Amino acid sequence: MLRIIGAGLGRTGTMTLKTALCRLGFGPCYHFTEVFAHPRHLHDWAAAAEGTPDAWRRPLKGYVASTDWPGVAFWRELVEASPEAKVILTTRDAARWYESVNRTVFAAMAGKFPEAVERHKTFEAADQLTAFGRAGVVGRSFQGSIDDRDHVIACYERHNAEVREKVAPGRLLDYTVSQGWEPLCGFLGVPVPDEPFPHLNEQETFAATLLEPPR
Repeated sequence: MLRIIGAGLGRTGTMTLKTALCRLGFGPCYHFTEVFAHPRHLHDWAAAAEGTPDAWRRPLKGYVASTDWPGVAFWRELVEASPEAKVILTTRDAARWYESVNRTVFAAMAGKFPEAVERHKTFEAADQLTAFGRAGVVGRSFQGSIDDRDHVIACYERHNAEVREKVAPGRLLDYTVSQGWEPLCGFLGVPVPDEPFPHLNEQETFAATLLEPPR
Protein backbone atom coordinates (compact mmCIF):
# COMPACT_ATOMS: atom_id res chain seq x y z
CA MET A 1 0.00 0.00 0.00
CA LEU A 2 1.30 3.45 -0.89
CA ARG A 3 2.45 5.72 1.92
CA ILE A 4 2.84 8.82 -0.27
CA ILE A 5 0.78 9.82 -3.29
CA GLY A 6 2.11 12.50 -5.60
CA ALA A 7 -0.98 14.22 -6.99
CA GLY A 8 0.76 16.85 -9.11
CA LEU A 9 0.64 16.53 -12.89
CA GLY A 10 3.82 15.79 -14.77
CA ARG A 11 6.26 18.69 -15.31
CA THR A 12 5.65 20.12 -11.82
CA GLY A 13 8.89 18.75 -10.38
CA THR A 14 7.76 15.15 -10.13
CA MET A 15 11.21 13.66 -10.79
CA THR A 16 12.73 16.03 -8.25
CA LEU A 17 10.11 14.90 -5.75
CA LYS A 18 10.76 11.23 -6.53
CA THR A 19 14.47 11.71 -5.94
CA ALA A 20 13.88 13.62 -2.71
CA LEU A 21 11.45 11.01 -1.38
CA CYS A 22 13.89 8.20 -2.07
CA ARG A 23 16.66 10.07 -0.26
CA LEU A 24 14.34 10.44 2.71
CA GLY A 25 13.69 6.70 2.78
CA PHE A 26 10.31 6.70 1.03
CA GLY A 27 11.25 4.42 -1.80
CA PRO A 28 10.86 2.78 -4.14
CA CYS A 29 8.85 5.58 -5.75
CA TYR A 30 6.93 5.06 -8.98
CA HIS A 31 7.46 7.66 -11.73
CA PHE A 32 6.87 7.43 -15.46
CA THR A 33 10.49 6.40 -15.95
CA GLU A 34 9.60 3.10 -14.25
CA VAL A 35 7.64 1.96 -17.29
CA PHE A 36 10.82 2.08 -19.35
CA ALA A 37 12.42 -0.35 -16.91
CA HIS A 38 9.26 -2.46 -16.66
CA PRO A 39 7.50 -2.34 -20.05
CA ARG A 40 4.99 -5.01 -19.03
CA HIS A 41 3.54 -2.51 -16.57
CA LEU A 42 2.16 -0.59 -19.54
CA HIS A 43 -0.28 -3.39 -20.30
CA ASP A 44 -1.92 -2.72 -16.93
CA TRP A 45 -1.68 1.06 -17.14
CA ALA A 46 -3.24 1.10 -20.62
CA ALA A 47 -5.97 -1.28 -19.49
CA ALA A 48 -6.70 0.89 -16.47
CA ALA A 49 -6.88 4.03 -18.61
CA GLU A 50 -9.30 2.27 -20.94
CA GLY A 51 -11.58 1.27 -18.09
CA THR A 52 -10.43 -2.04 -16.58
CA PRO A 53 -11.19 -1.70 -12.84
CA ASP A 54 -8.20 -1.80 -10.49
CA ALA A 55 -5.67 -2.67 -13.21
CA TRP A 56 -3.53 0.20 -11.88
CA ARG A 57 -2.95 -1.74 -8.65
CA ARG A 58 -0.64 -4.34 -10.18
CA PRO A 59 2.21 -2.06 -11.34
CA LEU A 60 2.25 -0.24 -7.98
CA LYS A 61 2.66 -3.42 -5.93
CA GLY A 62 5.75 -3.06 -3.74
CA TYR A 63 6.09 0.71 -4.20
CA VAL A 64 6.03 3.07 -1.23
CA ALA A 65 5.31 6.25 -3.18
CA SER A 66 4.12 7.42 -6.57
CA THR A 67 4.63 10.66 -8.51
CA ASP A 68 3.93 11.76 -12.09
CA TRP A 69 2.01 9.82 -14.70
CA PRO A 70 0.89 7.05 -14.93
CA GLY A 71 -0.19 7.14 -11.28
CA VAL A 72 -1.45 10.71 -11.26
CA ALA A 73 -4.03 9.81 -13.91
CA PHE A 74 -5.63 7.74 -11.15
CA TRP A 75 -5.03 10.04 -8.20
CA ARG A 76 -8.63 9.80 -6.99
CA GLU A 77 -8.47 6.00 -6.93
CA LEU A 78 -5.10 6.04 -5.18
CA VAL A 79 -6.31 8.48 -2.53
CA GLU A 80 -9.35 6.31 -1.81
CA ALA A 81 -7.47 3.02 -1.87
CA SER A 82 -4.72 4.18 0.52
CA PRO A 83 -6.57 6.20 3.17
CA GLU A 84 -3.50 6.46 5.43
CA ALA A 85 -1.24 7.76 2.67
CA LYS A 86 -0.12 11.37 2.67
CA VAL A 87 -0.74 13.37 -0.51
CA ILE A 88 1.68 15.85 -2.07
CA LEU A 89 0.38 18.26 -4.71
CA THR A 90 3.31 19.67 -6.67
CA THR A 91 2.50 22.82 -8.62
CA ARG A 92 4.21 25.63 -10.50
CA ASP A 93 3.18 28.75 -12.38
CA ALA A 94 0.56 27.66 -14.93
CA ALA A 95 2.08 29.43 -17.94
CA ARG A 96 5.56 28.08 -17.26
CA TRP A 97 4.13 24.63 -16.63
CA TYR A 98 2.33 24.69 -19.98
CA GLU A 99 5.50 25.68 -21.85
CA SER A 100 7.34 22.79 -20.20
CA VAL A 101 4.72 20.12 -20.79
CA ASN A 102 4.20 21.29 -24.37
CA ARG A 103 7.92 21.09 -25.16
CA THR A 104 8.37 17.68 -23.58
CA VAL A 105 5.40 15.37 -22.98
CA PHE A 106 3.20 16.72 -25.76
CA ALA A 107 6.14 17.00 -28.16
CA ALA A 108 7.07 13.37 -27.47
CA MET A 109 3.50 12.25 -28.12
CA ALA A 110 3.61 14.12 -31.43
CA GLY A 111 6.84 12.36 -32.44
CA LYS A 112 9.03 15.46 -32.34
CA PHE A 113 12.08 13.72 -30.82
CA PRO A 114 13.63 11.62 -33.64
CA GLU A 115 15.84 9.55 -31.35
CA ALA A 116 12.84 8.61 -29.20
CA VAL A 117 10.83 7.75 -32.31
CA GLU A 118 13.54 5.27 -33.28
CA ARG A 119 13.59 3.72 -29.81
CA HIS A 120 9.80 3.49 -29.88
CA LYS A 121 9.99 1.20 -32.93
CA THR A 122 11.70 -1.52 -30.91
CA PHE A 123 10.13 -0.86 -27.50
CA GLU A 124 8.28 -4.02 -26.49
CA ALA A 125 5.23 -2.18 -25.13
CA ALA A 126 5.06 0.52 -27.79
CA ASP A 127 1.38 0.00 -28.53
CA GLN A 128 0.46 0.11 -24.86
CA LEU A 129 2.58 3.23 -24.33
CA THR A 130 0.68 4.95 -27.14
CA ALA A 131 -2.63 3.72 -25.76
CA PHE A 132 -1.85 5.03 -22.30
CA GLY A 133 -0.79 8.40 -23.70
CA ARG A 134 -4.08 8.69 -25.54
CA ALA A 135 -6.41 7.41 -22.82
CA GLY A 136 -4.44 8.08 -19.64
CA VAL A 137 -2.70 11.39 -20.25
CA VAL A 138 -4.86 13.09 -22.89
CA GLY A 139 -8.11 11.42 -21.90
CA ARG A 140 -8.00 11.40 -18.10
CA SER A 141 -5.87 14.47 -17.39
CA PHE A 142 -6.88 16.80 -20.24
CA GLN A 143 -10.43 15.80 -21.12
CA GLY A 144 -9.45 14.41 -24.49
CA SER A 145 -7.56 17.34 -26.02
CA ILE A 146 -4.07 18.89 -25.78
CA ASP A 147 -4.35 21.09 -28.87
CA ASP A 148 -5.43 24.32 -27.19
CA ARG A 149 -3.25 26.16 -24.67
CA ASP A 150 -6.12 27.73 -22.75
CA HIS A 151 -7.92 24.41 -22.48
CA VAL A 152 -4.81 22.61 -21.21
CA ILE A 153 -4.12 25.30 -18.61
CA ALA A 154 -7.76 25.20 -17.50
CA CYS A 155 -7.46 21.42 -17.03
CA TYR A 156 -4.27 21.92 -15.02
CA GLU A 157 -5.86 24.49 -12.74
CA ARG A 158 -9.02 22.39 -12.37
CA HIS A 159 -6.94 19.35 -11.44
CA ASN A 160 -5.12 21.27 -8.71
CA ALA A 161 -8.37 22.69 -7.37
CA GLU A 162 -9.98 19.24 -7.25
CA VAL A 163 -7.05 17.76 -5.32
CA ARG A 164 -7.24 20.61 -2.79
CA GLU A 165 -10.98 20.13 -2.45
CA LYS A 166 -10.97 16.33 -2.13
CA VAL A 167 -7.98 15.76 0.16
CA ALA A 168 -8.30 16.78 3.80
CA PRO A 169 -5.95 19.66 4.70
CA GLY A 170 -4.04 17.66 7.30
CA ARG A 171 -3.36 14.96 4.75
CA LEU A 172 -2.26 17.28 1.94
CA LEU A 173 0.96 19.18 1.31
CA ASP A 174 0.54 21.92 -1.29
CA TYR A 175 4.14 22.14 -2.47
CA THR A 176 6.53 23.63 -4.98
CA VAL A 177 9.91 21.95 -5.27
CA SER A 178 11.58 25.37 -5.03
CA GLN A 179 10.64 25.27 -1.33
CA GLY A 180 13.23 22.56 -0.74
CA TRP A 181 13.56 20.18 2.18
CA GLU A 182 11.92 22.02 5.08
CA PRO A 183 8.19 21.84 4.24
CA LEU A 184 8.56 18.36 2.77
CA CYS A 185 10.39 16.95 5.78
CA GLY A 186 8.07 18.71 8.20
CA PHE A 187 5.05 17.21 6.48
CA LEU A 188 6.56 13.72 6.48
CA GLY A 189 7.89 13.98 10.02
CA VAL A 190 11.53 13.25 9.17
CA PRO A 191 14.77 15.20 9.78
CA VAL A 192 16.09 17.56 7.13
CA PRO A 193 19.06 15.87 5.41
CA ASP A 194 22.49 17.44 5.57
CA GLU A 195 22.72 17.66 1.80
CA PRO A 196 21.44 19.95 -0.96
CA PHE A 197 17.90 19.47 -2.17
CA PRO A 198 17.97 17.58 -5.51
CA HIS A 199 16.78 20.25 -7.93
CA LEU A 200 16.71 18.56 -11.34
CA ASN A 201 16.26 20.21 -14.72
CA GLU A 202 14.33 17.44 -16.46
CA GLN A 203 13.65 19.46 -19.60
CA GLU A 204 17.32 19.40 -20.60
CA THR A 205 17.49 15.61 -20.46
CA PHE A 206 13.90 14.70 -21.34
CA ALA A 207 14.46 13.48 -24.91
CA ALA A 208 17.56 11.49 -23.99
CA THR A 209 15.74 9.57 -21.24
CA LEU A 210 12.60 8.68 -23.23
CA LEU A 211 12.22 4.90 -23.43
CA GLU A 212 15.53 4.43 -21.62
CA PRO A 213 15.46 2.42 -18.37
CA PRO A 214 16.49 4.52 -15.33
CA ARG A 215 20.01 3.89 -14.09
